[in-house]
Amino acid sequence: MSERHLTVDGRRVRHRVDGAGPPVVLLHGIGRTRRDFTEQHELLADRYRVHSVDLPGYGGSLPMAQPYALPALAGFVGRYLDAAGVGGPAHLVGNSLGGAVAMRFAVAEPARVASAGFGREVTMALRLLTVRPLGRLLLRPSRYAASRIERALFHDPSLATAERIAYARTVARQPYAARVVLETARSLGTVRGVGPWRHELLAELAGLDLPTLVVWGDRDLILPPAHLDAARALLPRARIHLFRDCGHLPQVECAEAFSDLLTEFWSSA
Repeated sequence: MSERHLTVDGRRVRHRVDGAGPPVVLLHGIGRTRRDFTEQHELLADRYRVHSVDLPGYGGSLPMAQPYALPALAGFVGRYLDAAGVGGPAHLVGNSLGGAVAMRFAVAEPARVASAGFGREVTMALRLLTVRPLGRLLLRPSRYAASRIERALFHDPSLATAERIAYARTVARQPYAARVVLETARSLGTVRGVGPWRHELLAELAGLDLPTLVVWGDRDLILPPAHLDAARALLPRARIHLFRDCGHLPQVECAEAFSDLLTEFWSSA
């Protein structure tokens, strides 16, 4: 394992880099960390140069100076690539928020690949984060809250391990953690759901000749698989895949099949 820190915009960023070959950048979801891509990192590192990154304000990375919004997070990805010495095109893989960040970066830098979760029908728990002051109360780093969140991410309850729950509590205790999650959630939508940026971003992405892969778990409780209908309608050239008996983190719950799908997609794109 090669975990390290580097400086982006004058602030510490934690990442893990392994392997040799074409660069791959793995981007996690809201309130999560690069650990959600541990399985993919290790599976892909035998043929790619794999970067797992804690987005600013998440995990071991310090928060950004500017307000949290998709353009700012996408801009961070570009500056991260510069700081990490990635000069050529990179494969971008995003889960949930990370997918939206990857799409926004792909629109800004069309030589990149993006995959994302998107849609208006988000779980009520995420919508409630946008309500003041309820959002901050929901993000208190209790064992109960961490356990409930981890269980909601997986169809297989055995994956919500004690180690995952303990790590989630550790991350949630960071002094800036709640603020970063709340700012991110509120920049994306309201209690009614995701804002209009979704259709605007998808329209921009659809206008580009970019290889795009959209994957989902059929038991996703966070972003329901009905979102795939929007993907098919708004990204008609994208490749779509639905994992069976799988929750919000298919890269963990269906790790080998997910890795095989990625490598086959990249080889044929």
